[in-house]
Amino acid sequence: MELIGFLLFLIPLLIVAAIVGLLWWVWMKFRYRTAKSNEALIIAGPRLGNPEKETNIFTDEEGRSMKIIRGGGHLLKMHQTATPVDLTAFQLKITTPRVYTNGGVPIIADAVAMVKVADTLRGIAIYAEQFLGKKPKEIQAEISEVLNANLRAILSKMTVEGINEDREEFNKQVTKVAQRQLDEMGFKITSLGLQDLRDADPENGYLENLGKPRIAQIRKKAELAESDADKETRIHRANNDQEAKEQEFERQIEIAESKKEKDLNDASIKEETERARAKSEQSYQLEKARLDKEVQEQELKVHAQKKEEHLRLQHMERERLVQLEHEEAKVRQAKADAEYYEVTKQAEAEAKKAQIDGETRAKIKREAGLSEAEVIRKKGEAEAESKRLLAEAISKHGEVVIVEKLIEMLPEYAKEIAKPLSNIESVKVIDTGGGGQGGVSTYGQSITNTMTQIQEPLKELTGLDVNQLLTDLVNRGNTHTVVRAEEARDDGEEQGEQVGDEG
Repeated sequence: MELIGFLLFLIPLLIVAAIVGLLWWVWMKFRYRTAKSNEALIIAGPRLGNPEKETNIFTDEEGRSMKIIRGGGHLLKMHQTATPVDLTAFQLKITTPRVYTNGGVPIIADAVAMVKVADTLRGIAIYAEQFLGKKPKEIQAEISEVLNANLRAILSKMTVEGINEDREEFNKQVTKVAQRQLDEMGFKITSLGLQDLRDADPENGYLENLGKPRIAQIRKKAELAESDADKETRIHRANNDQEAKEQEFERQIEIAESKKEKDLNDASIKEETERARAKSEQSYQLEKARLDKEVQEQELKVHAQKKEEHLRLQHMERERLVQLEHEEAKVRQAKADAEYYEVTKQAEAEAKKAQIDGETRAKIKREAGLSEAEVIRKKGEAEAESKRLLAEAISKHGEVVIVEKLIEMLPEYAKEIAKPLSNIESVKVIDTGGGGQGGVSTYGQSITNTMTQIQEPLKELTGLDVNQLLTDLVNRGNTHTVVRAEEARDDGEEQGEQVGDEG
């Protein structure tokens, strides 16, 4: 409860403080004045401050008192006022009416002046007293009248020639005289210049004619000066040309002398060089001849040494060859002796073996002669019987037997044909396409020829005579075949009997 009571008391207090602060800020904002960079504030009223401590407070004997603020601000107190004063300079163009100069020449002058409020506290105070509240045009008109009057006063005291000759001095005199009056008005002349000075009566042409004698005189002086300068230039140019020619001739002479000395020096140096070169070449030739001679002697020595070494090597090689031939002769002799001994012993052994073998073979033949003859006879009978049976089969079933025999012998037949062809690594067949006997057909024909030529090996392997079989097949006759079988059987029996007789 106490806290709530405290908050109820504090909140209204804070609101009142905020309102008071806002009112104070508005009051301060309303009463505070700030002087811009191109103006001054004139503070008037009571309690301006202590003039001894503050330098911007103006007071005089007449009782005037004001505070001038430049580039700052001031908080207005009760019953004080602040009036801004523009410190910006403004331009005044002045044209005088007809004025007679010291020589009685009527002229009209045009001038331009830049004027501003004085920078001092007294000047600002005087301006504030005399011109505050007036319009700028009124102020400018009053200042123009003052400057115009002073300008006419100075023109009447000077001659036209004096004004033209020294316009800067004229501007200084006008500024000095006019500034004394403007000080009492609170203004300052920053610059003043005479723009133009012309005749009040154009038909007089005083100012125009004023410059003609001077112009003529100056033109004359200029022409004379130009003529003198041209003369001096030509003289100077001629002198310079002459000096240049002389210097050029002297330089050419010096160059010729230098060239002569250089040529002499070059000739002398060349002569010495040639002499030295000839001497050097002669020395070089002598030295070269001496060195060539030494080189030749060395080459002869080396050649002689090489020749001696070659002869020594040849001699050593001959000795080595003789020794080798001697050793080889010994080896050959030893080998011949060994071969002779071996051949002798082998001949003796073979003779003895032949003797033993002869005795043994005779004994075996005697014992086995009958058996071998019987075996041969039985073998002949078997072969004859086989051929007889074959002949009978052919006579009965000729074509079937021939075909069967041909089928049985084809593998062996092909094997015999392939044996020579298996040694060939590659075969290239070229067929020209001419339609003749060549190319692939030629390769096939060569195989056929080979098969035809191999009938004899086939006959030995299979016991079948292909030509005979084909002949028998065509003729359909078996008589000759039977006779051949009987003859074969008789031949077998005869061979058996011969073997038995030999046994």
